[in-house]
Formats: sequence, structure tokens, C-alpha cells
Amino acid sequence: MTSLALTLLRGAALSAFKRARSDAPLPGAVTARVRADVERLAAYERLCGFAAGRGGGAGGGEPLPVTYPHVLAFPGAMRLMAGRDFPLPLLGLVHTSVEIVQHRALLPADDLELTTYAEALAPHRRGTEATVVTLASVDGTPVWESRSTYLSRHRTAEPSAAERGGRPGPGPTPDPPPGAPAHAEWRLPGDLGRRYAAVSGDRNPIHLHPLTARLFGFPRAIAHGMWTFARCVAEHQRDTGPRADGGSGSALHVSAEFRSPVLLPCSVTYAAAGDTFALRGPGALVHLTGAVRQGPPREPDGAPPAPEPHRLPGR
Repeated sequence: MTSLALTLLRGAALSAFKRARSDAPLPGAVTARVRADVERLAAYERLCGFAAGRGGGAGGGEPLPVTYPHVLAFPGAMRLMAGRDFPLPLLGLVHTSVEIVQHRALLPADDLELTTYAEALAPHRRGTEATVVTLASVDGTPVWESRSTYLSRHRTAEPSAAERGGRPGPGPTPDPPPGAPAHAEWRLPGDLGRRYAAVSGDRNPIHLHPLTARLFGFPRAIAHGMWTFARCVAEHQRDTGPRADGGSGSALHVSAEFRSPVLLPCSVTYAAAGDTFALRGPGALVHLTGAVRQGPPREPDGAPPAPEPHRLPGR
């Protein structure tokens, strides 16, 4: 059994003893040094719709998809969230938003130094939400960072972060204009969750089978949020060209909010306008909204912030 599988089992076992609350103390950071495996990278690219051969073979000549470091960081994130001192139960956590800033294109041959930590907890109308941050550097220089929010669903009378006037996680992702044109329709198979689990290591039971999803309140298995996000980013690249993934070496900022679960199997529609996109279901249902922008997020004065040394909680 792999170390990741053991981590997931430990997190599952500890889940029964955890009671989520937004005022709980947060654990320390976890660190790792990783490099992309070319075969696993190729499998990820195929499943998510990125251009074939992006990994560049053993030489690592083509840039990684901007979403792929999230997969490389997944074991460390699981070590953090499966730990005894992480306040939310691992089982049933739902990914609700993600924001990624890539400071330069990353190559498969890059040795990434990863640091992952829990930044904040906040009450949510459906439970408690945690913000988890991953920072990646090469030879001490920041190259990539992500900020994700994860929801632990439970009964609560506490006001949500939005009701209290703020959200601890990524900022709101702008919606595409009403009536943004449909660019593609995808039929998602019932085993998509198991297939993405095989390439990402994310074997959360809500994604694997209707029976395990029902234990957490879902009528059927739901697609991984990071698969829907990666698939939309890949389609955006296909529409707008290689500059959209930072392949030219420029900085890139991508984000998404996961608005409603994608129940498998199903058909979904990818719509886009400018640098924003959405994944839609039948009728007025919106599963995801997101954006892909060249350059880092802007400061209030319009200037892009320069990459800074990693600052961890309490430092």
C-alpha cells in the first residue's frame, strides 16, 4: 500500500472523531520536494484535454499545465488535512474554489519545493470552510502558488463568511457575460471520478461511486472540481492559443468557483467570453465559473505585485 493510501486511510479513520468548527486552531505547514513523472503527466493531460506531448518527454521541454502542480502538491495537502490536528474531517470535504498564480512556466524537470498550510477557517451557510495555501519555489524563488477553499458540510447556525462581509479564500471569479456563447458540449461518463482519481491520487469517496457519494448527501458520484477546472482551462487554451497557459514564460492567473456539483454521468456545456468561462448544466444550472488571465493579480493601484519570499503563518 502506498504512503498516500495510508494517509487517506488515516484521515478517514480520524474523520469520525472530528467536529468541525470555525474557531479551531490550525496546524503547522507541511513541506515536500517533488518532480513531475512524465508518464503520469501524460495520462493527466489526456484525461483533462491538454495538448498531447506537453510534457516534452524525458527531457521536459514543454511547460506543465498550470493546474498540474496542484496534483503534485496533493499528497502534501492530504498529509495536512488528514492529520490529527487539522480541524475538519477529511471524508466528504468539498472543493469550493481555487485560485492559482503562476509566476513563470514550469517544466517537468523542475525540482519544486512545496509548502502547504491551512490559512484560515470560516463559517459557511452549509458548514465550515478551510482555506489551504500551497507555495512552490525552484531554488528558493517563488514560481507558483494556489489558494483553495474546502467545505465540510454540517448543520450550523453560524453566519457564512459572505454574510459577515467577507470571504477568507480566493476573491470572487467574474461571471461570463449573460448569454456567453457555447463552445463545446461534453458527455461525462459515470467512471470519470475513478479515472481522475487514478491520475491525481484524489480518492475522496464522493467522486468514486454512487453508494459512497450517498453517504455524504449526494445522489450520485460527483466530478472532481479540479478536473472540471483543468478541462475548462485546456479548452480555453485550445480557443486562445499557447499564450493562455503561460507557455511563453509570462505570468498567469487562473481561478474558479465551483458553484454546483457535477453529478455523473451527465452532459455539460462549456461557454466562454473573453478571459472568462463557465461550465453549465441543463436549464439555468451553472456548475463552475472561472477566468484565465495573463499576468499576476493586480494590486488596487493597477500594478502587478512582484513575487515575494514565502511567508508562513506565525512568521
